[in-house]
Amino acid sequence: MSQDLLFERRGAIAIITFNRPDAGNALGGTIHDDLIEAWMQVRDDPAILAAIVTGAGERHFCTGADVGRLNTDEGSNLQNLPIDRVVRMTAHQLKIWKPVICAVNGLVNGAGLHFVVDADIVVASRNAAFMDTHVSVGQVGAIENIGLTRRLPLGSALRMTLQGKSYRMPAERAYQLGLVDELVDTPADVLPMAIAIGEEIAKNSPNAVALSKEALWKSLDAGYTQSLELGWTLLRQQWNHPDFVEGPKAFIEKRAPVWNPDPNARRGD
Repeated sequence: MSQDLLFERRGAIAIITFNRPDAGNALGGTIHDDLIEAWMQVRDDPAILAAIVTGAGERHFCTGADVGRLNTDEGSNLQNLPIDRVVRMTAHQLKIWKPVICAVNGLVNGAGLHFVVDADIVVASRNAAFMDTHVSVGQVGAIENIGLTRRLPLGSALRMTLQGKSYRMPAERAYQLGLVDELVDTPADVLPMAIAIGEEIAKNSPNAVALSKEALWKSLDAGYTQSLELGWTLLRQQWNHPDFVEGPKAFIEKRAPVWNPDPNARRGD
């Protein structure tokens, strides 16, 4: 993994940091491969129970693709590939169901929005702002912008998409509209708040957390009745997991539960 993306562990929390502060933490070089490697570590390490994505410095979270490094032949190389072969930057895109917190410490632009709209919880400082400049550089705002429509009123998502570089949504407005879940005063407060939330999540059954996340996200792709049927299926999966017994037992015994992080574990194993 290059120094453009940092990966560290703090207890049960993985922290993934865009590390190009002098370039607005823009996505360039080997960043896409680095992100996949980082997410595979999150997925495969049973000791990691939640992940945080953030940016280095206090001015930018991620300003999207490095326009200076865009390959004009890239479109012809990629146009015949399905989306799941090309768009592979977030845990959601890679179908990883461990919880993800986005810690926004400054400006988010363009492809940086992927990590906001695909996060489970978004923490932002008051200096943060959100914008999309795809149309200002002749590109189509589509994938991450569709994600915006799941978190913002349609008009707000369209304004950000269609006005391009002339519009920045302030953090306070993003919080009012639901794009941001927790607003803190300064960039220095963002990561501690994200870690605190991640640590609280990590106290719960990892398997129950993952199945719960999967149920809610997949409900966005289906109708209400179909979503309930999926939820019922995932809920019953937990009945066969050791945590289904351990949780009530620990509660009765007034002790902290000892969770089994293996999603394939079964009661009686």
